[in-house]
Amino acid sequence: MGELDGKVAIVTGAGRRRSIGYSVALALAELGADVVVTGSGRDPSTYPPDEKEIGWRDVESTADDIRATGSKAMTAVLDVTDEDQVEATVKRTIKELGRVDILINNAAVAIGADRAPIVDVTPDVFQRVVDVKVRGMYLCSRAVVRALIEQGEGGKIVSVASAAGKRGAANALAYNAANFAVVGMTQSLAHELGPHHVNVNCVCPAAVDTARMDKFGRDEQWAQMAANHPIGRAGTPEEVGAFMAYLCTEAASWIHGQSINIDGGTVMEH
Repeated sequence: MGELDGKVAIVTGAGRRRSIGYSVALALAELGADVVVTGSGRDPSTYPPDEKEIGWRDVESTADDIRATGSKAMTAVLDVTDEDQVEATVKRTIKELGRVDILINNAAVAIGADRAPIVDVTPDVFQRVVDVKVRGMYLCSRAVVRALIEQGEGGKIVSVASAAGKRGAANALAYNAANFAVVGMTQSLAHELGPHHVNVNCVCPAAVDTARMDKFGRDEQWAQMAANHPIGRAGTPEEVGAFMAYLCTEAASWIHGQSINIDGGTVMEH
């Protein structure tokens, strides 16, 4: 018997093999939850070499790995900024899997043109970063919260922010804005949903060794990034995923409204 037997989780942004989304989806499944795996529908030509080498199929491969644990899986190509798509995915989840208990807000824009001086960041680039992280969290949370309140049995919402949701940095305005917003939205939702027995938290990782970090390579620049953590290394997606899954268990039900640093000591002051 798993701690999450009978529960159904929706995980956004879970199609990449080396990712927090994949890791939390698998961790939830290993605890007994059935999992809805969503992704943006990446072009296979953009997959990293390791995914191409093993014939990775984005959310379908994540779902296969979930089913291998004995849990059920459902997949959906989902634009989290599209209200109709979000609402349809939640309705389909309830129709096919019977309920929804857990939401993992993990979708985010990959590191790109937003990491630049403000004078070089176009309004479209800024808006896209904020839309996926903030509007996506809003739309997904709204749709799932409706279902949780109707079910009347409580639930869990865990979102992925960043150490950049605790500290500002140069050349990261859109990223800082989006992640600070996730921290604030977490607190607001926690106040609102506590009476419904819905726990709301977020995690704030620093550098995690995922496919999104491939652009930095794994040489001197990456070594310096890892060394900047007081613990002397970057995190792994499995570490973050396992902790997020723990936040979805009954044992973590007294943890509420928190934005928890999981960052090798990068941010210690709050």
